[in-house]
Formats: sequence, C-alpha cells, structure tokens
Amino acid sequence: MLQVQLEVEPDPAEVGRARRWARSRLAGSGIAADEPLAETLILLISELVTNAVVHTGCPAVLHMLLPGVPTGEPGTVRVEVADRCARPPRPRHAEGDETNGRGLELVDGLADRWGWQPEGGGKRIWCEVDRCVGAAASASRYSEVALGVR
Repeated sequence: MLQVQLEVEPDPAEVGRARRWARSRLAGSGIAADEPLAETLILLISELVTNAVVHTGCPAVLHMLLPGVPTGEPGTVRVEVADRCARPPRPRHAEGDETNGRGLELVDGLADRWGWQPEGGGKRIWCEVDRCVGAAASASRYSEVALGVR
C-alpha cells in the first residue's frame, strides 16, 4: 500500500495542480493516464479538491492510498481530502444549465463508496474506487451521471 499526500491552498488554481500531481502519482503506481480508472480518480480528486478550496476557504490535504504498488494488483484506491472547516458537506442537485452543484452528485455516481467524518476542528471527505473490477463500471457510471440517467 502506497500513501501519498499533497497540501492544497484555498485557491481555485490549486485544483489543476492537484490533478497534475495525482496523475503523476497514479502513473507511478502502475495506473496509466488513459485507463478509465485513472480518468475516474482524477475527476473524483478534482471534485473533492474543488469543494474544499471553493466552499471552505481553508487549506486542505489531499491523500491517496494506492494498493498493490507497483504490481498493479486488484484492491481499493482511496482518495481523501481533509480540511479545517467543520461545516459538513451539503450535496445539492443542479438543475438545467446551472454550473454549480453537481460535485458530490458526481462523487456519489462515480465512487464505489464515499462519505465524510469530523476530524479535529474540520472534516475528512473520502471516496473509494475498487481497482480493476470498478474501473470499467466507473467509466460507464460517469456517462450515466453526466447525462442525468442515474
């Protein structure tokens, strides 16, 4: 099991930096950038980091726990974002052309499991994707969620 982390400042530009960082860590763990699993994980990371930096105004820490490194064995990839804001996440449902409000809905549709827990004076939001078994299913679930089928 490999655990890596990145400190993220409360700046929307940090979301792109977190995606680039995550892509390099996934590649180092044997998950190729063009695999559906990698694409799903990058989208999940993007949504969780965006929520942390946009909605809390606090620094955050992105954690990834990668199984079977470097052998690529099946297992569960876990992504966590911890921040210093005690306010719980509030899932919303975006209507029509609204540009905000889909983040946790996407996380719910793409991850095999997700949740959150209070931590110190803040919280930790996490999601898990089952490697190998969940990769293809997650990619097809993305299409359903993005199209509003699910």
